[in-house]
Amino acid sequence: MEKKLQTCLASIREKTDFKPEVALILGSGLGDYADGIQIETTVDYTEIEGFPVSTVTGHKGRFVFGYVGDVPVVIMQGRVHYYEGYPMSDVVLPTRLMGLLGAKKLLLTNAAGGINENFRPGDFMMLTDHIATGVPSPLIGPNLDDLGPRFPDMSEVYSHRIQDVIRNAASECEIDLKEGVYVQLTGPNYETPAEVRMCKIWGGDAVGMSTACEAMAARHMGMEIGGISCITNLAAGISKEKLDHKEVQETADRVSKDFKRLVTKIIETI
Repeated sequence: MEKKLQTCLASIREKTDFKPEVALILGSGLGDYADGIQIETTVDYTEIEGFPVSTVTGHKGRFVFGYVGDVPVVIMQGRVHYYEGYPMSDVVLPTRLMGLLGAKKLLLTNAAGGINENFRPGDFMMLTDHIATGVPSPLIGPNLDDLGPRFPDMSEVYSHRIQDVIRNAASECEIDLKEGVYVQLTGPNYETPAEVRMCKIWGGDAVGMSTACEAMAARHMGMEIGGISCITNLAAGISKEKLDHKEVQETADRVSKDFKRLVTKIIETI
């Protein structure tokens, strides 16, 4: 196992022996979700030796350990993005760490731009698959044999079982759930209209700057994965409006109550 990963793991284990079953990564609009659960302990990223720290405004930067209902969870409150300048191995280090802490299931959330013209800002899209061609694979370099195989299968990154759980949870919460393929590009700039057309030709329904790399690292480890995007805006060329982060945040905040209900229901039944 990579030395940095071992150092981070040992650093967390000095602070808590909590064993989560489910890991949750919070995207824009869900940042305060962790404040509403039964918290057992928190560990700030700055307290973990060698851990990459998020520089994005509005991302808290800590692991929260606790319970959603009866389910022991670890929540990443503030993720690290590739566009912040970290190597991809650092971007997925927190995901790997949560797996090593005991989590067997991972729920990924994000804010994304809608490519599918049937989508509207405020919609939720369950990830059925992803396209990560636009970013370096987190598995490049020496294989971490303790975590998984050199050539891992990616034919079912997003577990069909968890997809059913998400569909049922959305139905119970009376939320109109969209489904589709998520495309990860590097950011931090929003995409050009031509890039959005390219993503559409590829078969993408939504585009963002995170998630697919984390899903690949988790799948490599054998974790079972689910993913949900909050469609915060329509991508360039589909929307005539100029894109800005404020609009993304406002839409995410507007629907965060429904997002939280949905996430809670998923975790309780996952």
